[in-house]
Amino acid sequence: MSTSAVEVSDEKLKAMWDKRLTEIFCNVCIKEILKGNRSDAHFTRYGWLKIMTNFEKETSKGFSQRQLQNRRDALKKWKAWKKLKGEDTGLGWNLIKRTIDASDEWWESGLQVVPEAKKFRTSGIDPEFEGKLDQMFMGIVATGDEYS
Repeated sequence: MSTSAVEVSDEKLKAMWDKRLTEIFCNVCIKEILKGNRSDAHFTRYGWLKIMTNFEKETSKGFSQRQLQNRRDALKKWKAWKKLKGEDTGLGWNLIKRTIDASDEWWESGLQVVPEAKKFRTSGIDPEFEGKLDQMFMGIVATGDEYS
């Protein structure tokens, strides 16, 4: 079983995530949500088992349930991102900074309302992941063959 992890101590391993692994993880989670393996905001035991199995099958990386849950928890910080963006639809995306391309005034105003979103000024959530994160955390269900 192959893992992509960095040893932090004798007992703890920190999983290393890249864009590809995150996308696969999101897709696997969405499949389990659509199959009904999440009650309220939490996956069932069976759901986590399927997530671990399918993630390893697609990536050849055997992350533990704790490592996958930690990634899910990190992705949940997307809620602050959504709140920061609010209803603004005319915002650009800075490919170099990988965050919202907006004026200093916009950032100052937004961070007064959502101070926990401060980290997003230097590194945001890639727009192509927003739809997946919506499905994972807002309960929005997509239709289509990709997730069936």
